[in-house]
Amino acid sequence: MQANRRLESPALVGPRVGFTVTKKIGNAVVRNRIRRRLREALRRISCLEALPDHDYVLMARFAALTMSFEALVGEIDKGFRQIRRDKPRSSPRGEK
Repeated sequence: MQANRRLESPALVGPRVGFTVTKKIGNAVVRNRIRRRLREALRRISCLEALPDHDYVLMARFAALTMSFEALVGEIDKGFRQIRRDKPRSSPRGEK
């Protein structure tokens, strides 16, 4: 998982989450199944610890398809908590 701070007002947009699933993982059916599992896992996290002025990218691995759903939810939640604790070091795009 990666995070990047945005310049826009956090009150207007809120956190945004995207997924990247490469062709190395499998064909379109496999990649779409992984995306659906990731989306549903995000919905299941009751208190998402995402910073409102940040964009997040989840880089999927094949394990996202084979691991239990509860473990997947736990791993995503752990990733958000880790990023929140470490605070992303990147500056907003366009700012030096």
